[in-house]
Amino acid sequence: MAWIDEIEISDADGRLAEIYQELVEKRGKVSNILKVHSLNPEALSGHLDLYMTLMFGKSGLSRAEREAIGVVVSAENDCAYCVNHHAEALRHFIKDDETLNMLMTADGLETLEPRLSNIVRHAEKLTSAPEAMTESDLGELRAVGLSDQDILDLTLIAAYFNFVNRLVLGLGVEYTDEEIAGYLND
Repeated sequence: MAWIDEIEISDADGRLAEIYQELVEKRGKVSNILKVHSLNPEALSGHLDLYMTLMFGKSGLSRAEREAIGVVVSAENDCAYCVNHHAEALRHFIKDDETLNMLMTADGLETLEPRLSNIVRHAEKLTSAPEAMTESDLGELRAVGLSDQDILDLTLIAAYFNFVNRLVLGLGVEYTDEEIAGYLND
């Protein structure tokens, strides 16, 4: 549910019905953040392409690092929807509850192992104070083994989650425990 009209799966036709069908086949369901795009199927299609490229495409960043970026950016933006959705996926990769809690609250990030700490602290700074970013920030990432492509991917993922957080918060997208659990191919 959101603050704007949404087209349900059973009422979709044309391009939207095709997208919904593909999502159900690949992911098992349609998340509320995608359903809120239902009035603009081409925007939904573009959103999906970007998401799949950033979160599942070839990168020097691991899936866990990508999900951690999403969780920390979302925590910094107070976006409970995205924190909970992506913490659920992150649980497949990180089994330590203390680490998960630090990422979900964006607190204590400096105590994480150096590579993950630098990645998520960079994403946090880019979210909270983008005007304060300097070239020296990239040196810290290179020092823990990130290539320039990895740094680009990190920046794209942080920017993507800032975009999605604003969709969620600006349109009142809500989640339930049932909605955040049980996706295929996390």
